[in-house]
Amino acid sequence: MVTRKYWINRIIEAWNEKSVIFLSGVRRSGKTLLCQSLPDVEYFDCERPRVREQMVDPDAFLSKLNGKRIVLDEIHRLADPSELLKIAADHYPTVKIVATGSSTLTATAKFRDTLTGRKRDIHFTPMILNELSDFGNSELSFRMMRGGLPPMFLAEKYPEIDYQEWMEAYWSKDIQALFRLGSRDSFLKFVELLFIQSGGMFEAAKFARESGVSAPTISNYLRVLEATWLAQRIKPFSEGKKTEIVAAPKVFGFDTGFVSFFKGWETLRNNDMGILWEHILLNELSAHLPHQEIMYWRDKFDHEVDFIIKKRGQPPVAIECKLSAEHFEPGNLFIFRNKYPEGRNFVVSNNIERDYSKSYKSINVEFVSINSLINKLLNKEEY
Repeated sequence: MVTRKYWINRIIEAWNEKSVIFLSGVRRSGKTLLCQSLPDVEYFDCERPRVREQMVDPDAFLSKLNGKRIVLDEIHRLADPSELLKIAADHYPTVKIVATGSSTLTATAKFRDTLTGRKRDIHFTPMILNELSDFGNSELSFRMMRGGLPPMFLAEKYPEIDYQEWMEAYWSKDIQALFRLGSRDSFLKFVELLFIQSGGMFEAAKFARESGVSAPTISNYLRVLEATWLAQRIKPFSEGKKTEIVAAPKVFGFDTGFVSFFKGWETLRNNDMGILWEHILLNELSAHLPHQEIMYWRDKFDHEVDFIIKKRGQPPVAIECKLSAEHFEPGNLFIFRNKYPEGRNFVVSNNIERDYSKSYKSINVEFVSINSLINKLLNKEEY
């Protein structure tokens, strides 16, 4: 069993702040094995009826666990999961709980109380780059093609049937259980189209025409995908300049393996890897900067900067993704910095072994690896 050190440390650090942790991520991402690998933990599988029976009386259940670390796996299967977690947070703070689910708390009506202020949320993303060697293959193209879910990554042959079965299970166990959507075919058609166009501008009307449903239905579908972590909406950065895109988001599918699957790629060309490199960086940013909003910038003349990070009280950080640093052209950064002169500029590439900087007329650009970028954004310049 692979020890997911980064995520174990995240949970333990979160326990130092709150006694209740809600760990959410897509099915088969490894939540159960991660939780079982936590030190000194007692595991409860809430999908089993006799386990749920133990929790009918939360006080009786929790009073026997003082001072212990426990896992409540698939907690949404309880009749009233928010009641148990609220009682635990308020009256049994020595019981350290990590509760898991395949969606955000607000995705299910069973969570009548969102437990604001009583818990810490951790979004368990597909595997990050620092974990690849632990899973036995550090080749970037392999991670791009297979994605970051362990069963697909570790399969001996390309697991086409696994992607298909995963989608069926997602529909029947997640979507139907939580949302009870009516039209299976239109929803799954929308999912397929979204992954094929992953990373592009989101236009509800266009998806509606191709999926055979209304634009409001498409917007609802997108909210469902976000709540179950299958899609990530990236809003445009703007401070009111007339020529900027201010409303249209970009939407990314959650995993490069599913993007490759839906696009029908059997091998990856350089252009394909360039598209997926942007997805890889977004996954790393989401894992390492979980509370930081990630945006993009674009104007009405199609000039674009891949990602923008804007911390409160600080100028915007501009990030460009280039699989190979030598393919970088500074034109879009010039235009962005003409509007927003202050802030650091990064080009993140896979072929950078040591950071370096280059000046382009009025702007300075730092060429970095993903790990270096993360450290700089976390204010850990030395690494």
